[in-house]
Amino acid sequence: MAFRTVIPHSRPYLAAAHFVTAHVFTASNCCTKSSPLPIRLVRTNSIKARRYLGLQTNTENERIRSLWTTSSSLSAAASVQENLPPSLEATSEPPPLFDGTTRLYIAYVCPFAQRAWITRNYKGLQDSIKLVAIKLQSRPAWYKEKVYAANTVPSLEHNGKVIGESLDVIKYLDSNFEGPPLSPNDPAKKEFAEELIAYTDTFTKTVFSSFKGDPIKESGPVFDHVEEALHKFDDGPFFLGEFSLVDIAYITFFERFQIFFSEVWKHDITAGRPKLAKWIEEVNKIDAYKQTKIDPNEHLETFKARFLAK
Repeated sequence: MAFRTVIPHSRPYLAAAHFVTAHVFTASNCCTKSSPLPIRLVRTNSIKARRYLGLQTNTENERIRSLWTTSSSLSAAASVQENLPPSLEATSEPPPLFDGTTRLYIAYVCPFAQRAWITRNYKGLQDSIKLVAIKLQSRPAWYKEKVYAANTVPSLEHNGKVIGESLDVIKYLDSNFEGPPLSPNDPAKKEFAEELIAYTDTFTKTVFSSFKGDPIKESGPVFDHVEEALHKFDDGPFFLGEFSLVDIAYITFFERFQIFFSEVWKHDITAGRPKLAKWIEEVNKIDAYKQTKIDPNEHLETFKARFLAK
């Protein structure tokens, strides 16, 4: 087997559950534990949830069959159809590992993996980087043994090495592959980008921790911090004016938090935060992101099972 370098994940701090097994969210990756949770599933109004996030009401299989991707660029580009691969399970055979093919290992439900998926799409790398989907609650043993010892997603197999940690992966994709740049050249914006990316851990940890107490009150300061950050530059609706890695780092969690707060606590996290509302609206127009969104009921059931089950 070819020599490869593995960059492990770090700072595990947060657990979240899927339908039957527990998903563990670490600072930049997703993984699962095999032990089942005593959960109760709570379904919300699916039509309302889908409309809230601007999604269609089709099933996941229909979504995979019909999903269209756009090779992202600074100008309009032709759309091409991408058939998403099925998620590999414990009994699934591995792809031909380290054969020169660049592979991005993800899980469709994971917000950390979604960051890398969005980056890959935005840079128009659908033909250059092959998606390999992993089923977190039944992942194949070969993934840990032969690909990524940390056994989390995302990970990127490229040039005989494996890069892990979602924030490291998206930076690597932006620096080492062609396509529209997602990092600023302006020194002030570059410095602010690093500050905001470093703050993502505090942001997500604070919001998740708030679910144990008074979510609206306890999460308010970090949502306000994001609102304030969006006032920094006025040359566009995004954190740095133009769409960047910073937006990618945050949007996958806002996708989940917005619907969860709305459905469970009847709270609009954008209320009194006009910049945040506009930012979410504008990000939802970006094809590279829209291609990665899943049925919001999956997010709701995952979060409710973990944080609301008695």
